[in-house]
Amino acid sequence: MSNIKNIESIYTSGVYAKRDLVITHGQGATLYDEDGNSYIDCVGGQGAANLGHAHPAIITALAEQSQNLISCPEMFYNPQRAELEEKLIALAPAGMNRVFLTNSGTESVEAAFKFARYSTKRRKIIATMRGFHGRSMGALSATWNKAYRTPFMPLVPDFQHVPYNKLDKLEAALDEETAAVILEVVQGEGGVHLGTSEYLQGAQKFCRERGALLIIDEVQTGWGRTGKLLALEHHNLQPDLVTLAKSIAGGVPAGVVLIGERVSELSPGIHGSTFGGNPLAAACALAALDVQEKEQLPQRSAELGTYLLNELKKIDSPLIRDVRGLGLMVGIELKQKVAPYLKALTERGVLALPAGMTVIRLLPPLVIEKEQLDEVVAAIKEVLN
Repeated sequence: MSNIKNIESIYTSGVYAKRDLVITHGQGATLYDEDGNSYIDCVGGQGAANLGHAHPAIITALAEQSQNLISCPEMFYNPQRAELEEKLIALAPAGMNRVFLTNSGTESVEAAFKFARYSTKRRKIIATMRGFHGRSMGALSATWNKAYRTPFMPLVPDFQHVPYNKLDKLEAALDEETAAVILEVVQGEGGVHLGTSEYLQGAQKFCRERGALLIIDEVQTGWGRTGKLLALEHHNLQPDLVTLAKSIAGGVPAGVVLIGERVSELSPGIHGSTFGGNPLAAACALAALDVQEKEQLPQRSAELGTYLLNELKKIDSPLIRDVRGLGLMVGIELKQKVAPYLKALTERGVLALPAGMTVIRLLPPLVIEKEQLDEVVAAIKEVLN
């Protein structure tokens, strides 16, 4: 065991299942360990590394902004924050008119729940089976995985889970006490399950009719991951609240809640964040947006994602049950547990994620090269045959 592994093993909290790798640096879609071995990164910072590693634009933004101002709470006005908020609303779905800035996806989800309850004066939140929205107490109440939930019961009351992609079940649960429905356009950790237009548009329709707000969780799917800047664009949705984070600032911790016109005016003091919207994160988010546009990353994700899905579907293996995805968010469902196959991929220089017990999840940086995807497919073909 290297000294680094030994130190972390002694002092880490214990809440993370460690892989036997010491990652020291990265470039683009490649990561390197302490021995100089390279790996194609299909973990992608669990969705935070859409721009890859050590992107020059993010390096420059960090260096320049850190020389001027790092911390500035929202009690003061700030030019980086103002520019970011303006750009976010310009890119947001129709009807979005405000922004709340956070530091993570879970914080964005927690804020969205508070805003929904505050605005509607209702309590009930409807989430979905297999959904994942974070691990703090409110977000965890919306997360489905019982292994995450059970040790911390009782959770926040008035949360209800319904089957995903079953519009009749959602309609039956929506009542006069429902403050909001929270949905992922593609369920990430739940197994890379794609929502249908009928389901998502139907959910929006029923929320409108019954006075509930629709929250779309774009923490993992947003910022080009699925081939559109926001995954909701695939279905022409106009939600009331959108949660964002992960890759929004090029890997620097940052999150966003986009707030729509159906959400009431929010009063000072009902929520807040010390670090939310800090100038350093705002500058990096602006740089990331610029990269998205200049390098056409959503379009790149769409094209490379289609190519990757087609190549993976050509693999003839008795272990594969299904291959599905949207853009560069891909799941390979197996007929058995994926853990040994993730280890075998690592040995062949490919890092990937699980999504549940039986799905290999691929979230490569959107800057990945086609040749690297060919290597990924070849490695998967080898370990599954």
